Amino acid sequence: MKKNYRTAFNRLKKIGVPVFIHPDAEDRFDISGEEPESTNWVNYWDSPNGWEFGVHPKIDSILKALGLYCEWVNPGHLRIYD
Repeated sequence: MKKNYRTAFNRLKKIGVPVFIHPDAEDRFDISGEEPESTNWVNYWDSPNGWEFGVHPKIDSILKALGLYCEWVNPGHLRIYD
């Protein structure tokens, strides 16, 4: 995984975002929408005030600072891209 991806993975994990490496995309990482704590960070079906497309603004801020963004793959997870 590239350095900016590793950094983002570690920062997100540290604040409690449910991140994981999907076997189909080992050069990137994903955020789970299916863990008990997921709705604190991401929600495919609901976007609380201040969230964009169901993503907590802290996630967007961390990713943007590293030249990354996330996109829903399906309601169960988001993938990180540069």
